[in-house]
Amino acid sequence: MKNISYSAWLFISFLILMSATLAPGCKEDGEKTGRVHKSKLRGTITISGAFALYPMTVKWAEEFQKLHPKVRIDVSAGGAGKGMTDALSGMVDLGMISRGITQAEIDKGAWFIAVAKDAVVPTINSKNPYLEIILKHGITKQKFQDIFLTQVISDWNLYDDENLQATRMNVFTRSDACGAAQMWGEFLGKNQESLNGVGVFGDPGMADAIKNDMYAIGYNNINYVYDMTTRGKREGLEIIPVDLNENGTIDPDENFYSTLDAMITAIKDNKYPSPPARDLYFVSQGKPKNAVVVAFIKWILTDGQNFVNESGYVRLSEEKIGNELTKL
Repeated sequence: MKNISYSAWLFISFLILMSATLAPGCKEDGEKTGRVHKSKLRGTITISGAFALYPMTVKWAEEFQKLHPKVRIDVSAGGAGKGMTDALSGMVDLGMISRGITQAEIDKGAWFIAVAKDAVVPTINSKNPYLEIILKHGITKQKFQDIFLTQVISDWNLYDDENLQATRMNVFTRSDACGAAQMWGEFLGKNQESLNGVGVFGDPGMADAIKNDMYAIGYNNINYVYDMTTRGKREGLEIIPVDLNENGTIDPDENFYSTLDAMITAIKDNKYPSPPARDLYFVSQGKPKNAVVVAFIKWILTDGQNFVNESGYVRLSEEKIGNELTKL
């Protein structure tokens, strides 16, 4: 009996020693990774804004709520303009923004933090009768300017080929204030207000407009062009390759549109230009003070980055993550 009691005493002493040794380390690790014990977190986070960031934010919200069941996160899409307006008015905790933050918005109190990266790509209907020649030659920035800005080009005979019919080109742009249109406009040297075309609300609306019109041309965030399951392009949509070196041919190092993962690599390696590639942001009215909101953002910048690539976005660099964490 004495031997059993002595063994039990040794075991209890060991547990006490291990608890005293490991507890500070666990706490430190939690602070570094953004993990917060779920029993300490409860509350609601409201988010609105860019269609570009909406699927990623929904995924982050689902995963975060698995860790913290007493936290509720409400996410709605409506465009970057709505996200900024809602955040600055205090209507939501966080606005999703898919363009740069202007000085005027900073002067109004906008606090912002980068959370991921993606890109806008030019899109056409996959049944476009000129698809083969378009994929072979691509379109230069100048021709995109002639289509979306000056409308010097208004038909599909893009290459002055006498064998091609001059079929009318139907140009679509976004009717809502959004990051996708702003970044596409900046790629062409202008802004959203300079883009011509039939206005369509939202990224899903733009994708549907192009899928329903064989002669349509527009632009989409990559998450609305690629299927997250197959990693291939969605049925009915095709991406126009950009002739970056303007030699009239899409060279192998310009041809990175076949799958979502190839596109992500091209964005990460800066092969696809920025703009229209861009950082995606959360914005709030001043630095967040709500502990639940702060914990959510910290988790996104640490463990949450593990869900970025699988969701069709580009992870932030480690240097970028370190810089963004210092803002909290």
